[in-house]
Amino acid sequence: MKLASLKHGRDGRLVVVSRDLTRATDAFPVVATLQQALDDWSRAGPRLADLAEQLDHGSVPSFRFHEHDCMSPLPRAYQWADGSAYVNHVALVRQARGVEMPPSFWTDPLMYQGGSDSFLGPRDPIVLPDEAHGIDFEGEVAVITDDVPMGVTPEEARGLIRLVMLCNDVSLRNLIPAELAKGFGFFQSKPASAFSPVAVTPDELGPAWTEGRLSLPLTAWFNGEPFGKPNAGIDMTFDFGTLIAHAARTRPLVAGTIIGSGTVSNRDSDGGPGLPVSEGGLGYVCIAEQRTVETIRAGKASTPFMRFGDAVRLEMRDARGHSIFGAIDQIVRRHHA
Repeated sequence: MKLASLKHGRDGRLVVVSRDLTRATDAFPVVATLQQALDDWSRAGPRLADLAEQLDHGSVPSFRFHEHDCMSPLPRAYQWADGSAYVNHVALVRQARGVEMPPSFWTDPLMYQGGSDSFLGPRDPIVLPDEAHGIDFEGEVAVITDDVPMGVTPEEARGLIRLVMLCNDVSLRNLIPAELAKGFGFFQSKPASAFSPVAVTPDELGPAWTEGRLSLPLTAWFNGEPFGKPNAGIDMTFDFGTLIAHAARTRPLVAGTIIGSGTVSNRDSDGGPGLPVSEGGLGYVCIAEQRTVETIRAGKASTPFMRFGDAVRLEMRDARGHSIFGAIDQIVRRHHA
């Protein structure tokens, strides 16, 4: 089943989307918004699945689905917690800075609580005040949970994943060091994130979804040029069950909680830093990682962060080449007070 929220008020208008992303039908006979569905998933989930089957059989009224009409599947959420499941990404960044990585990073997930009061739609511009802040995109996989009890095990947590989607976790790299130096985490350096037009149930992913991992390439284009295609199932140190259990260690999570994977990152086949796409490698889904590899190899970074007018596109396709979630396609614009 594939679900999307069309632009309507603060919380969108929930629609069920066909598998090929071409048609949609209103979900209002069941629920009006995705959060309402998640709050009563045991009742709403099966009814929405029936609606999805009817849509694919052409037995319910439908209309043309356009990704640019979408808000993020959850336009705002009770909680957005972003992990760092790809420890390779963290290790590379710290290596470039000449900072030792604690061994615990390989056994205990990093996680921060992001702003969830308002997300960007998948085609909304990234509006920011200053290029000097070091504007970067970060391609991630994210999941939406049902209610999660405190102390859940990773195995139990996997069964509470209701939907999967993509994320652009926008970061302001040049603001991060000063914020982290205060010892209180991200805030100004993490503006609003964007999510894919469509969120899908795990069963929709078939064999690509295994034990809380999505084993397909996440592709990134920067200003129309290929930038990266790392596989989200490779080098994922912590699966989503582990990330959810980590978040719920000392608190329950409410239905509609979003958990992010962190930047998808693969090492090279020889175990070294991944190579850029231009050199035949898998590349990267954030500029910071390419700059990190440039620093490691050449002593300094040469790729600039995003400037006003730059564009990023993030997408994931199935084994047959069909888009699963639709695309996050955004351009950076200057904020005018």
